Amino acid sequence: MWMKLPSPTTACGCYRPLHEPYLMKNLFYILTLALLSACDLVEYHPYDVDIDGPTGLTRTNCALIEQLCAGKDTLRFAHLSDTQRFYDETEKIVNDINRRDSIDFVIHTGDMTDFGLPKEYIWQRRILNTLRVPYVCAIGNHDCLAAGEAAYHKMFGDDNFSLNASFLHIVSLNTNAYEYDYSKDIPDFAFMKQDAASLPDSVTSTVIAMHVAPGMFLFNDNVADYFNQQCLQYRNLQFCICGHDHHFDVFHPFGEDGTTYIQCDDAKSCSYVIYIVTRNSYRYEVVQL
Repeated sequence: MWMKLPSPTTACGCYRPLHEPYLMKNLFYILTLALLSACDLVEYHPYDVDIDGPTGLTRTNCALIEQLCAGKDTLRFAHLSDTQRFYDETEKIVNDINRRDSIDFVIHTGDMTDFGLPKEYIWQRRILNTLRVPYVCAIGNHDCLAAGEAAYHKMFGDDNFSLNASFLHIVSLNTNAYEYDYSKDIPDFAFMKQDAASLPDSVTSTVIAMHVAPGMFLFNDNVADYFNQQCLQYRNLQFCICGHDHHFDVFHPFGEDGTTYIQCDDAKSCSYVIYIVTRNSYRYEVVQL
């Protein structure tokens, strides 16, 4: 935007040379107007959580999952995790899930981002929104960094939530205690107690999703045994799923007769897990692309 400067004159109308303060003052006005007229050039703060596009995805997608799975006796869902930085690999996983007509929904067990940047959430959303089925995302420890928790809440919603996919109750928990310096109730036992006590009669089984599992660094192992007790309050807990350690594993943090935890590899490996769950049984398949 160009601006014509007024001609400086004296009181008698004679020409007066422009002095430096006058020039600098008007130059400031010109530059300000130019910047305002070219707002596309303004770079927002990298931690600004005023996120454009779809938000509140957890509520929307939980409702879709419940609607699509209503009345089913067998459920099939895909599990991916730790997609941070691995955008091309995540896209390959999404494409492979999309080619399978049998998948009902997808669970991501956290670390969508590396630095908790809102832009990272937006980039991940752009890929995950190409899924042909609804998805939900647990919050990971990297997702809690900087403004990451606020960005997660804006884009997805509460970091503890649950849904009922036909007979299966699915719980997603924030277990990243270390990121809060153990100053916050993580895991949120009040949420777990209330959630387990309010299951409808139609629910006969439960699966719990989290990023960090008991026994892993970042989980508050001071409350691990109590956490296990609260998990077992859920109706017919079949297994738990997690991520974080960047390799596939099946383990039993509370003894061989305790709950099975299934850990998904990271997206860098182009790997994910498919679960087939009935009312009293389950099996899984590791997909390696």
